[in-house]
Amino acid sequence: IYKCVSFYTHLSRDSAFSLCSLPVGFQLLPQLISSRLPLCVYSESVRDCGYFAVYETGTLRVAVLQPEKVEGRMVAKGGGMSGAAMEGGGAAGADGGGGGGMETKKIKIGVCVMEKKVKCGFEVSSAPMKQILDRLQAFGEFEVIHFGDKAILEDPIERWPICDCLIAFYSSGYPLEKAEAYAALRKPFVINELEPQHLLHDRRKVYERLERFGIPVPRYAFVNRGFPYQELEYFVEEEDFVEVHGQRFWKPFVEKPVHGDDHSIMIYYPSSAGGGMKELFRKVGNRSSEFHPDVRRVRREGSYIYEEFMPTGGTDVKVYTVGPEYAHAEARKSPVVDGVVMRNHDGKEVRYPVLLTPNEKQMSREVCLAFRQGVCGFDLLRCEGRSYVCDVNGWSFVKNSYKYYDDAACVLRKMFLDAKAPHLSTTIPPTLPWKVNEPAQPTEGLTRQGSGIIGSFGQSEELRCVIAIVRHGDRTPKQKVKLKVTEEKLLNLMLKYNGGRARVEVISFSITFLFCFLSSIFIGY
Repeated sequence: IYKCVSFYTHLSRDSAFSLCSLPVGFQLLPQLISSRLPLCVYSESVRDCGYFAVYETGTLRVAVLQPEKVEGRMVAKGGGMSGAAMEGGGAAGADGGGGGGMETKKIKIGVCVMEKKVKCGFEVSSAPMKQILDRLQAFGEFEVIHFGDKAILEDPIERWPICDCLIAFYSSGYPLEKAEAYAALRKPFVINELEPQHLLHDRRKVYERLERFGIPVPRYAFVNRGFPYQELEYFVEEEDFVEVHGQRFWKPFVEKPVHGDDHSIMIYYPSSAGGGMKELFRKVGNRSSEFHPDVRRVRREGSYIYEEFMPTGGTDVKVYTVGPEYAHAEARKSPVVDGVVMRNHDGKEVRYPVLLTPNEKQMSREVCLAFRQGVCGFDLLRCEGRSYVCDVNGWSFVKNSYKYYDDAACVLRKMFLDAKAPHLSTTIPPTLPWKVNEPAQPTEGLTRQGSGIIGSFGQSEELRCVIAIVRHGDRTPKQKVKLKVTEEKLLNLMLKYNGGRARVEVISFSITFLFCFLSSIFIGY
């Protein structure tokens, strides 16, 4: 039994849009079309989506229903609906335009991820996720439901919360197969489809999928071992190259583990450059790589991908998609340079927004579609005028970018509404809901809104780039020496002259500082 809580009126009986606006799976009862009695529209899944339509005096009205104590299938009964269904409907029909006071049922967004990845709604907040979810809720159309680790790991999927849209992605310890079973049971709209996420665990499958969709990747070859140190006939190693299935990779080349969660990546250098190996790893403090001058032989403990090293000018580009039509890109200092992470005064890694070329934008769209991941991050290499994808990470958000948070919330809102409430308008309001209470900035003819500038003429302007020409002539080398020190007196001296900030460099030419510095050296050594 259902209770009618609101009506869509102003829908013409003959309007094709009115009929198309009904949720998928609903059908008009043909035997009642010519009748003057109320016309019912129903579906087997009516209790899940909460829609009901009635034809009355030449007007097609779409009613929003809420389940009462007893679940049942809606049917045409006698001269109209049951008493419970008609309750509240009379008032809507009496004024001839009851849509003005309609309360739309909120779309439920389920966040089914490990707390260590989201931490939103708990003691610690994951800034990007919290920022975007808060913006979605500010529209007033969504209700966010956090599943939590206990429900995800311990409860059966039948007891998981029911939602209309699902945010779910793999991380260490996450039961991906269990989430797949839940999605198959409840059939929510899934932003990042679950089955393709298995591909992201294996770099071999990632490269194969990229090539299948025509997305450029570096030249590579697989070395697959069934057990550690297995000797393979197709693999040959010499001093300055390795050969895999007859394909030769000269040093420098890159060696990656096939497992996507293993981030220990090696770069081997030729003997002409002094040899050695540089190990890249996830940031540990201020380090992201370490050079090992004595390591010259490649690893043999497992299976690896060997690929051509591509010089990128000391920068890496990371791309973040939100749906196939939106991509945000940032550049950072490559760990290949010296392994020192560049950080700002707040201790956060320095990244610079970059503009993607038309070809790179198309690649972003294809990566999103190839892996069926609406929110997706991947690594881009720019080398000699061409771009290559070298890694796909799955669910990733940009950090510390309010412009990105605004954009991502608006794009996700449209995706959710298109999937679950296509009859609702996806038009973005002139002033975003979370900016309504922000104080206006007094300007002459221009007012700032978000990251754009809106003039009295109503057009939006946004700074896209700054072009500068800098002259740098030849000069005598400074002959600087960089070394890592742990002497307590030197470290205390630095903290004394930089205000106690651990990651701020000290530049001083004062006699007092130099005297203290020399004293520390002599005492320390």
